[in-house]
Amino acid sequence: IEKRKVFEAVNILGLIKGTKVPNEYIVISAHYDHEGIKYGKIYNGADDNASGISALFAFAEYFKNNPPKHSVVLAAFDAEELGLEGSKYFVNNSIVSLNKIMLNLNMDMISRSDTNELFAVGTRFNTTLKQVITNFDQPGYVKMLIGHDGEDGLENWIYSSDHASFHKKGVPFVYFGVDDHEDYHTPNDDYENIQPEFYKESVKLIMAVFNKIDTLNF
Repeated sequence: IEKRKVFEAVNILGLIKGTKVPNEYIVISAHYDHEGIKYGKIYNGADDNASGISALFAFAEYFKNNPPKHSVVLAAFDAEELGLEGSKYFVNNSIVSLNKIMLNLNMDMISRSDTNELFAVGTRFNTTLKQVITNFDQPGYVKMLIGHDGEDGLENWIYSSDHASFHKKGVPFVYFGVDDHEDYHTPNDDYENIQPEFYKESVKLIMAVFNKIDTLNF
């Protein structure tokens, strides 16, 4: 008899009701699990993915004084490192009908880049999103690039994080992330190695993209 895998995992969700389109939802997500302890060494995962989780908190704080037009689900997913299990559970058991979720905006590793580059992945699957990202007026020095989407010869990130669970259900997505760095999945992914100015500019840029998308009808 084949044993089933059981995951002791918890997704943490928050809901902000939209002011104009409360019955359509944008899911803003990040995963809060990491590698744990291996061979006696702690893997803190500062970039992967405390950076995304902290950005979720920034969104929550921002929405207090700047309520979104669409309803927003802030999703802190568990068990991403075990195979996207938290987000898989969400899309398979969502209390919000999937056809009411217009977009997943996923953040995973957004706090350091020696080239000041932040990739936006997933626009090849949605004309509206491609137009938004391609024509976006970028306010800071962080360069937002389209890529890693299976068409440009770079590593394909379409299935690399929790946005994949939404993509497989036909939900449009934009995934924000940086290129892998030397501390990726090592015990050295600590807060000392985060680049604070790049990180702050990345979060501001992602928020600006959200605000543009929030004005659209999909």
